[in-house]
Parts: sequence; structure tokens; C-alpha cells
Amino acid sequence: MRRETDRLPARVLATIARQDNSSEVLVKLIQLAVVIVFGTLYAISPKTDAGTAFSPVPYALAGYLAVNLAGLAWAVRRGLPNWAVYASIVVDIALLMVLIWSFHIQYEQPASFYLKAPTVLYIFIFIALRTLRFQARFVVAAGLIAALGWLGLVAYVITADPADMMITRDYVEYLTSNAILIGAEFDKIISILMVTAILALALKRAHGLLVRAVSEGAAAEDLSRFFDAGVAARIRGADRPIAAGEGVKRQAAVLNIDIRGFTALAASEDADRVMTMLAEYQRRLIPIIQAHGGTIDKFLGDGIMATFGATAEADRFAADALAAMDAVMEEAARWGAPGDRLPALAVNAAVAAGEIVFGAVGDEKRLEYTVIGPAVNLSAKLEKHNKALRTRALATLDAYELARTQGYVPPREPEIATTDIPGAEAGVPVAIMHR
Repeated sequence: MRRETDRLPARVLATIARQDNSSEVLVKLIQLAVVIVFGTLYAISPKTDAGTAFSPVPYALAGYLAVNLAGLAWAVRRGLPNWAVYASIVVDIALLMVLIWSFHIQYEQPASFYLKAPTVLYIFIFIALRTLRFQARFVVAAGLIAALGWLGLVAYVITADPADMMITRDYVEYLTSNAILIGAEFDKIISILMVTAILALALKRAHGLLVRAVSEGAAAEDLSRFFDAGVAARIRGADRPIAAGEGVKRQAAVLNIDIRGFTALAASEDADRVMTMLAEYQRRLIPIIQAHGGTIDKFLGDGIMATFGATAEADRFAADALAAMDAVMEEAARWGAPGDRLPALAVNAAVAAGEIVFGAVGDEKRLEYTVIGPAVNLSAKLEKHNKALRTRALATLDAYELARTQGYVPPREPEIATTDIPGAEAGVPVAIMHR
């Protein structure tokens, strides 16, 4: 049966791998903290043998420190393979078992003495440490190895002195002496296995959520390239699913931009050259529009339609639209210079302002945000009217005067004219922003 991750795209798997590796780095840092704690506790603990008996603890801690420093360097540089993670789990549990086993030597007691050491609780720390990888198999491995390790310690106690196995069935005697109670040790092993199973089950569910979150995050990142940032933010921040037919009325400005003669130019160039020019044209203008607070509504071939104040209320929507148009005209004037990737293209633009309706259209399977209103139609027609007036950029007089009240300062005083726009009302007052 195929695992869930087998069906994921390579970029999603790479993201999950990076997450796992960063988690392993965190695990190694925690392990270093653990060895420092263990070393400190050993250094300050009383030693009844006055330090004369051999103790494996310093050597075990030194070896553990060296192994984890090497593992940390490996995880930071390249990432640990699975076999190295399993090996690290074995080292963790082995260190803990050696520390526990050494207690009876350190305190000059029978081997059964270490079975009552509270250090057994550290087993759960090492098991929980493996949850940081969000992979249940590592938790299961830690739990099983820990259970086997504790079983080995119990077996050592029973077999250390065949003449006196020190086994009792008296609970009081167990608590007040070095005797061992098999049922108590069995309870510890069961507890280790139960905690392991619960954590593994939780991680299995959590890993599924992680995979879906990474997959949806990657999809959202890809899809965000098809939506304007303002629209994407509105979709992400919606309190309930967006439905067709929902809209709001706002005062906004609409900017239309188009390359004059691009259709004829495209007919004389090969397809790759046309698309390269179009991509470069959009790459240069889109950041300018967005930097002035504009939202890209749609691309219409070589045309760009942007709105200001539609996706969210704005106090300077008209001023921002005209400032963006000025910046676009300034950028277009630089095209065609020696070494420039774009030829000298004639760019036309127009701005109209007024009440618009911003909302979702479509059906339950496909939705699109759009703007509707007289200002939208007028801006599009006004942009095309540049050709008739032999101008490059126009704005309705209402939009220009509103922009001035909002703080807009034109690079030069525009010409004011009245013109008849085909398909619109006669005698429309306009401001000629750029000739």
C-alpha cells in the first residue's frame, strides 16, 4: 500500500524534509542540554565510595557528548539519514541505561538498588524527544528500545546473584528494602509501551495534518502567483466561504494600461519573442502599480487593469492611481535604451474614479473577484481614446481633481480638455497627464 507521502509533489516532499531536518537539529540541541544536565547532576551527587570505585558514567557522558556534537554538525550540514536517527535513539537509551545501572556501583548497593532510581522517568523524555520529528516510527523505535533496555536491567538484577534473586511479593518489603517486585517492573514496561503507543498515534494524526498543511501551503503559494496580493489576503481572511453574488460598493479608481500597436508587433515576431516581451513588460510595471497600492484585477493580453481602493477602503485611491500612472509613464520612457530587453514601446494609460462594486462572480466550482461600475468602463474607453487625442495618459477631470484633494502633486500641470469618447457620454472633461 502506498504511503500518503508517495503521492506528493517533489517540492512538497522537499519542504517536509527540510522541516524534519530542522527538527533533528532541535533534537540534537536538546540532547546536548540533557548531557549537560546529566553531567552536572553526576558531578554534584554524593559518592559513598569516595570516588575510588570505577564508574562508567564520565566515559558514557563524554562519548555521548562527542556523538551528539558530531550528529549536530551532520544535521546542520547535510541532514541525518533515517539509519542515523535510529542509531541516535539507540545511543540515547543506552546512555540512560548505563547511568541507571551505575547507581548501584556509585552507592555501593546491590544491583536491585538501581531499579528504584527516579532516573527511570528520563526514559519518557527521550521518547517525547522523538515527537519533534513528526514521524511515529521514531517514537515507536524509542519506546521499544527503552522497554527492552529496562527489561534487560531487570534481567541483570535477577541473574546477577543466582543464590539470591531478591524477588519478593510483599509490597511493603519492596518499598523498604532492595527486594524487587516483578509486578512493579512489569508496570513500568507497560507504562513505557502505553505512552509510546499514545504518542505514536497522536503523531500519526499530526503527521497527516502536517502533510496536508505543507501541501496546501505550497498550493496556496503557487496559486498566489495567479492572484493579486490584495485579493489573496481577502480570500485568506474571509470569515466564511466566499460565494458568487457577494459584493460591496466602494469609491475607487481604475487604471488601464495598454501597449499601442502591440497586436501588429506580435504578428511580426515569433511566439517566444512576443511572450518574452510581454513577460518583461508585466514584470516591470506590476511592482510599480503594487508599490502605489494598486491591485491587479486582470491581464487582457498586453493590457493591465488595476484598481485602487476596491479590495479595501483607501483614503488616497485617486491620488495613488495617478501617481502610479506617472511612474508607469516614466518607466516606459526608458525602454528601448541600448542593452534594454524591451524595445521602445508606446504605452497608453487612463484613470477614472467613482463608485464601483467589488465582489465575486462565477459559480460554485469557479469564482473570480472583479469590479463593476461606470468608472471601470470609462477607464477602459478612455485608455483607447489616447490614440485619437495623440496622448499617452489621460484621466477624467473628476479623478484628477479628487486626486489633488487627496494630496496628489502632478509632475507638470495637465491640459484640461473636453472630448467625446465613443461609447460614452459626449463632452467628457479630461486631464491630459502625458503627451
